[in-house]
Amino acid sequence: MAERFDVVVVGFGPAGASCAGLLGSMGVRTLAIDRARSVYDKPRAFALDHEIMRVFQNLGIVDKVLPHTAPFTPSEYYGVDGRLIKRLGAVPPPYPLGWPPNVVFTQPPVEEIMRSAAAAHDSVQLSLGTELIGLEQDASGVRLRLRGDDGGADGGPAGAVAKAFEVSARYVIGCDGAASTVRGLLDMPLEDLGFDEPWLVVDVQVNESGLAKLPDVSIQYCEPARPTTYLIGPGNHRRWEIMLLPGEDPRSMESETEIWKLLSRWLKPDEASLWRVASYRFHALVARDWRRGRVFIAGDAAHQQPPFTGQGMCQGVRDVANLSWKLQRVLSGRSGDALLDTYQAERAAHVRRLTTLIKNIGLLICERDPAAAKKRDARLLEEAGGEIKTVARQDLIPPLAGAACLLSPLAHAANGTIFPQPRVMRAGAPVLMDELAGSGFRVVVKDRQLAAALCANVLVVRMLTRIDARIVLLGADVDVDAATDVTGGGVLCINESDGVLARWFSRHACVAAIVRPDHYVYGVAAGAEQLDAQLSLLDAAMK
Repeated sequence: MAERFDVVVVGFGPAGASCAGLLGSMGVRTLAIDRARSVYDKPRAFALDHEIMRVFQNLGIVDKVLPHTAPFTPSEYYGVDGRLIKRLGAVPPPYPLGWPPNVVFTQPPVEEIMRSAAAAHDSVQLSLGTELIGLEQDASGVRLRLRGDDGGADGGPAGAVAKAFEVSARYVIGCDGAASTVRGLLDMPLEDLGFDEPWLVVDVQVNESGLAKLPDVSIQYCEPARPTTYLIGPGNHRRWEIMLLPGEDPRSMESETEIWKLLSRWLKPDEASLWRVASYRFHALVARDWRRGRVFIAGDAAHQQPPFTGQGMCQGVRDVANLSWKLQRVLSGRSGDALLDTYQAERAAHVRRLTTLIKNIGLLICERDPAAAKKRDARLLEEAGGEIKTVARQDLIPPLAGAACLLSPLAHAANGTIFPQPRVMRAGAPVLMDELAGSGFRVVVKDRQLAAALCANVLVVRMLTRIDARIVLLGADVDVDAATDVTGGGVLCINESDGVLARWFSRHACVAAIVRPDHYVYGVAAGAEQLDAQLSLLDAAMK
């Protein structure tokens, strides 16, 4: 094993595998380590959203992931008297990011796909069956003390001889879970956002007779006697999340006898087989610090949230999608180290807002006082005007926001939102825009003269080169493909097939958008002068 890396990723779960895959796709010399040699063979994460599917698309694995997914059914909330009090669902097609806004998935095979894709990059090395036992850092890098097993599965057999060794890296990313060794070694405390409830999670494989009896949508039973969540996974996978009551011992409640008592409302033992049973305390925790010098934390190492909107794994992938491209720019000398400070500024604030929202949904579901639950139901029905409308799950996800974020100081509602990904035409057939435009910086314009003016301005071209941005022109009025340039300045021209981008530009009253490599909007412009100003601001911020 090489002793010097650009980045060491500690933890090779979903966040770590995504991180290694993204860094590998950019040619960053990366070492990924994990104590376990194999993927955990049972489901834990349950849902993904369209932002994460877009990351998978950029990683080149989405076609392999899709067979292990299914649409996330609407979630209906039922109150004290069994009346519908709330409903979450999805926006109809055409989808703004090109993928269904929410899907459920089977984690073990998807995680295998993520690991294999990361390992396929020449710049990525793996060291599985390896644990971190210490680290030290200085101005030039980080030295890590590691201990490996003797080659056995999942940490080696009993009596294995531990093998200690050292590696060094310019940066380290701790993606090593809720009990993070990286976080512990650097004494990076978690802040409690005020949610701590015991729940039991039960995954089952249901046979045909059992499936016929079960609801065809996901349900939140907001019943004070025992709040419960029912979720529909791919195929015959169903999950129940069941709140434990005061005095109930979590380990005792994991017994098969107790599980079938709890599930008797829906199923009999001969109608399904237990796949996984685990008791948890659902927490709302966010790290106070996400960076210490050259060391970062991401995923569950940096935050934990209740599962009520299925955002746990999504949050971790967002973390590394935010951090990886910034690290690559700093490592290549294109940007200064200060760019890396925007990671915590952006992700910690975003996670805090979303976790607070999830916590509040959890408090709504977990109400155990019957009188308070009746008031909750009445309030929700009154707010809905007596008719429950479907709220899009993705409307719950906040944008990036804050003065320390890498967003334009020229305030606009589009700043910090995710830029759409329409289907565009290539050789007469529709493809998703990222397949042509890639995932670097993009300046997307809907005016041909504006695109031509950008290409003719020497100062702008120099800025675009420094930023490593490409110009994308929407609406070339001809059937163009990736090689066509109707401006003469090296512009990618696209025609969309569903009007997603045209409506976006109209809604935001702009003619151009500057899009970051993680697909978040840096800023927009209503004309050439404002676009030049925006590019100058970004150029300065990226130095």
